[in-house]
Amino acid sequence: MAVFMRKSAASGEAKVAGERSLLLGIGISSVGIGMYIPFSLVFFHHVTGLSLTVVGLVMTVTGLAGLAFMPLAGTAVDRFGAKRVNLVLYGIRALGFALYPFAGSLPAFAAVALVTALADRSFGVVQQSLIGEVARGAARDRLQASTRALQNAGMGAGALLVSGVLALWGTGGFTYTAWGNSLAFALAGLLVGRVRAVRAARVVPTAGAAGPAGQAGATAAGSVGYRTVLRDRPFLGLTAANFLTALGYCALSVLFPLYLSTWLAAPDSLTGAAFTVNTVLCAGIGVLIAGRVRRSGARRTRSAALGALLFATAFVGQIVLGTLRPGRTATLIALLVIVIVYTLGELVHSPSGGALSVSAAPEAVRGRYLATYQLSYSLAGALAPSLFTALLAVDGRLPWAVLAVAALGAALALLRLERHLPAEAVHAEPPVVRDAAGRPVPVTAAV
Repeated sequence: MAVFMRKSAASGEAKVAGERSLLLGIGISSVGIGMYIPFSLVFFHHVTGLSLTVVGLVMTVTGLAGLAFMPLAGTAVDRFGAKRVNLVLYGIRALGFALYPFAGSLPAFAAVALVTALADRSFGVVQQSLIGEVARGAARDRLQASTRALQNAGMGAGALLVSGVLALWGTGGFTYTAWGNSLAFALAGLLVGRVRAVRAARVVPTAGAAGPAGQAGATAAGSVGYRTVLRDRPFLGLTAANFLTALGYCALSVLFPLYLSTWLAAPDSLTGAAFTVNTVLCAGIGVLIAGRVRRSGARRTRSAALGALLFATAFVGQIVLGTLRPGRTATLIALLVIVIVYTLGELVHSPSGGALSVSAAPEAVRGRYLATYQLSYSLAGALAPSLFTALLAVDGRLPWAVLAVAALGAALALLRLERHLPAEAVHAEPPVVRDAAGRPVPVTAAV
């Protein structure tokens, strides 16, 4: 059976056919995202002419509707394939942003925003599924790391680009930005269309395979729906562990600015500096760090757990800083160190955690599995603002303590789940045992 992958002479790792086009498309679409995400309320206010209050209400309602649509996106992936659904979502986003400047009435804006939100919210599920569809083994970890680096670099470039557009054309430049986004998504779709899926070899599960996640070859596509996911306790445990870590991912954007201004009484400019450090490190050394982790041979569960432990270390650092409250210079240095440790945790956890979830999902129902997994990020993002503000009102150090405990709990859960997950999910490259004649025999299931 043909497999559309090739080996790199330099690294020995499998390369995805069309990988450069895939990554270039992701980078271009990230530039488009960076052109409107930092200014979303103001962006849509100027593009449509509607009040900020109306725009905010519509964005909230359509965003919640997008969450409800994610399970349907997972089903669509399983039925039609991740690549096809990915292309459809790129097309919807391109059309949506092309129409935004003409959506001046509330019904028109709500309609365009709803359709675009459905595509935006589901895109993470589909992109993760696409990585599983086009890559195997360590190539998944590499694509996860490259994707995250490109997303950070692209969003930073997009934010700079729109700043230049606004400097030249004023708020009228938002209209050009909308059309620029449309063009970016259309071009990204054309590039991603060049990637080719891997045809998996048929594998008969060995005795002792752990749960439904170890039976990828035994389930017919579409025959069981989400019932299989709900019966797969190891995968649900993995999703729950990721929810605990996902709360930490929300800390920099939601908690950090509030903590600086209220508890530490530090200048707001430090928030921008922290975001800059995080973005530059993610874009600049993300692939390097992930490569070091991958080449070390560490199990994905353990490297993801290490990332969670680095998160916990950064959160404990915030507690110490909030207790001592040193002078301005010492605070600046401490915050820089904390942000670096936090970012290293992100760079270690993200590729391994993403590849772990993709590889733990049975191929026939991968879309449904990853839709369930991605809900852990969405729920954490929805809960974080109210949780953090409530805890911060009691004591500025309390939310960091909760986050530290959550990160430690995630690390412990990942280690305990290791023996219950399929071996091909835990290991970037399957472990090898030898038979009586000394010949290597790949292990295809957790024991």
